[in-house]
Amino acid sequence: MSIKKAQQDVDDWINTHGVRYFNELTNMAQLTEEVGEVARIIARRYGEQSEKESDKKKDLGEELADVLFVTLCLANQTGVDLQEAFDRKLELKTRRDHDRHHNNEKLK
Repeated sequence: MSIKKAQQDVDDWINTHGVRYFNELTNMAQLTEEVGEVARIIARRYGEQSEKESDKKKDLGEELADVLFVTLCLANQTGVDLQEAFDRKLELKTRRDHDRHHNNEKLK
């Protein structure tokens, strides 16, 4: 699925199942909360913290999908074509970082 299609699907969902988008500040707070949930899973599952029994049942993919959903909401409500922005960013990173990463001794 393209990012453009994902943005449209989220907009369709909001218009069908939601009343309206939460305002931008509320969605930003939600995004921060969702990123925190991802961070908690990563820190405990892959980091040095011990994983609580209740955390073992959490689905990392589901939490990442929550981050993506709220990101798409923010893009929609602020008029950002995320497909276009992502394509531009990937091109920029390709030009800027190719040699830098290949020449990085820390990555060898």
